Amino acid sequence: MNTSNVLISTFWPTFGHASRLMTISPEQRELDGLRDLDPQAIGAVYDRYYRDVYCYVRYRLGDENAAEDISSDVFVRLLEASQRGRGPQTNLKSWLLGTASHILTDHIRRSYRCPTESLSENALDPLALPVDELERRERDRSLQDAMKQLTPEQQHVLALRFGEGYSLEETAAILKKNVNAVKSLQFRALASLQRGIGEVSP
Repeated sequence: MNTSNVLISTFWPTFGHASRLMTISPEQRELDGLRDLDPQAIGAVYDRYYRDVYCYVRYRLGDENAAEDISSDVFVRLLEASQRGRGPQTNLKSWLLGTASHILTDHIRRSYRCPTESLSENALDPLALPVDELERRERDRSLQDAMKQLTPEQQHVLALRFGEGYSLEETAAILKKNVNAVKSLQFRALASLQRGIGEVSP
């Protein structure tokens, strides 16, 4: 065996290991950190993705306080799943948004069973509010009522496209659908939303 072959056979394991380390993506490092329950990795995941989850939930729900609670619950579930060894294996953001969608569906079902009125809305005298503010609230209420009539999948695609601002390709990757299927789903959702707004408007 010549000298070059000796060097290659001696150091290749080290080179190979270093090469594998260099090819690990930031998301893969996050997933590895979650599986190891590394506190620093868990904190980094929260800092990186909380805003995305919150904006998604806020768009679908229209309630800031509930959006904060649900967003926090998403990360609690992530930690619990990681502790049981059932955390996401790939595409962390898809897992987070999918979990948020499931929690939202449960939240909306509970709201239908036990309807409650907002304390802040009851506490304000509508006559004391400017006309523009009253009109804005009415539009928001009409939109949220119409959103509740959509299927969870339709709500999901609208929140990704318009709440998060994802492209059709990004949305398709998250939903695990092809782009044409996303276009069709989005079209049906927007048509239903427009029809719903017309039905709930005075």
